[in-house]
Amino acid sequence: MAVATDHRTNSAGSDRITAQRHRDVTSAAKSTRGVVRRPSDAPDWCPVSSHPPIPTRVVLLCGPSGSGKSLLAAHSGLPVLRLDDFYKEGTDPTLPLVPESSDIDWDHPASWDADTAVAAITELCRTGRTRVPVYDLALSARTGEETIGIGRAPLFLAEGIFAAELVTRCRELGVLADALCLSRGPLTTFRRRFLRDLREGRKSVPFLLRRGWRLMRQERSVIARQTALGAHACDRDEAMGRLAAAAAGRCATARTAV
Repeated sequence: MAVATDHRTNSAGSDRITAQRHRDVTSAAKSTRGVVRRPSDAPDWCPVSSHPPIPTRVVLLCGPSGSGKSLLAAHSGLPVLRLDDFYKEGTDPTLPLVPESSDIDWDHPASWDADTAVAAITELCRTGRTRVPVYDLALSARTGEETIGIGRAPLFLAEGIFAAELVTRCRELGVLADALCLSRGPLTTFRRRFLRDLREGRKSVPFLLRRGWRLMRQERSVIARQTALGAHACDRDEAMGRLAAAAAGRCATARTAV
């Protein structure tokens, strides 16, 4: 009789252990559902997620005219959207004027088409392609349109003096990676801007001198406005570091979304 009792006790204990093991296996399977495990013989294997892909994002690069935005963009290795191509045409009656002058104020946000620029950024993030105007600064006119594409790049730059005007809208749309305001100092910026504009024949020499002197005096207030709009003021080296961080942050997000 004692032997029979021991047998039943051992059998019940074995059943409990088996049931617990079944629950552990089931729980582990649920916790890894939707995740493809890394093969042991594939060190560079990239995990596949059942979640939708993270959209392409934009880094907005602003700063005073002549601060080196285009040069930095060219050296960044990222696709670039030129926001200068979204200027209004010189015949547009809504163009602002410099106070107490007949000069058009091309450094005022009202001289620029922010809505079309946001639409282009959003379409690039969503589809990787968009149509943009081709603008001739010397003529103050749009001379055509072109299609630009960034392929499957996860990050691109949109650079121009009015980029900070788009920070809030891009953040609300969920496409903003970072916003940078490039600064080199008023005197350096004045010299770079004047020599560039003179070389490219953007405007007449008297206009360039009047504009350059005015912008040199206003540079600190321009940077203050752009940082207030959400851009981070930095020099070239810090900007390059933040671009690298934005790219790394994008990759890290993609890898953890499994």
